[in-house]
Amino acid sequence: MRGIWMPWGFERGHIYNRRRDIHGRFKGQERGGIATPAGYPIVFIFTGLGGLDHGYSDRWRPDGVFEYFGEGQKGDMKLSKGNLAIAEHAVRGKSLLLFNLLANTIQFEDEMVFENYHIERAPDSHGDMRDAIVFELRRLEEVVDATESALPAFPPAASLDDLRLAAMAAAKAAPSSKMTSATVYERSRKVRDYVLARCGGKCEHCRKDAPFLRSNGSPYLEPHHIRRLSDGGPDDPRFVIALCPNCHREAHFGDVVGLRQTHLAKMKAIEVL
Repeated sequence: MRGIWMPWGFERGHIYNRRRDIHGRFKGQERGGIATPAGYPIVFIFTGLGGLDHGYSDRWRPDGVFEYFGEGQKGDMKLSKGNLAIAEHAVRGKSLLLFNLLANTIQFEDEMVFENYHIERAPDSHGDMRDAIVFELRRLEEVVDATESALPAFPPAASLDDLRLAAMAAAKAAPSSKMTSATVYERSRKVRDYVLARCGGKCEHCRKDAPFLRSNGSPYLEPHHIRRLSDGGPDDPRFVIALCPNCHREAHFGDVVGLRQTHLAKMKAIEVL
């Protein structure tokens, strides 16, 4: 990702106190592996060896996917409450932050994005076998880098209406255990391709032409996710605005609250909200 990104002020690898630095600032559930504080577009998830007592065996795969067991200590897990919050975090415009539980502290791992989930037979806290939901998550940075490195088609191969339909379908894709492992990249690119085609080569904030052209001749502009502090991963294209690099940096490091309201107002004229 461009520059040093510290989502919500958390630095990768840094040690924090869960009660003070998570719940003291954002509230949310103080127990369990998933916290969904009201009033903040954020979902906290926690992993650690203590989960083994309840049949959770979170792990990293060689392909870079983090397999995270959902909540529910007894019986089959359900795609509801905290589990649904993970699966729909991007659609709802919420950041997904992963922490490692240590002895008396927590360590920030990274901001993640939901890719897929599958069902796995695993023991519950009583040792009885049940259906467990295992989320497949990727580092948001990987998704952003992969999306940016893939050049958008120029001129677009499809009409703007077709691109919009594809982007809306990608953004609204219902969580499914049958989704393919590549969908998070594909969905992100479909949203990006539509937003970049929609803007017509002009920043949708300052209305200036793109500062330069990419190697394939497409105007260089950057999609900004209005509802999230971070960019990347599928989101509703009605809340994604194309910005020039200057306006994009200002959206992240300037008057964030004021610009968010400005961008939402602009989007009412660009898309039907």
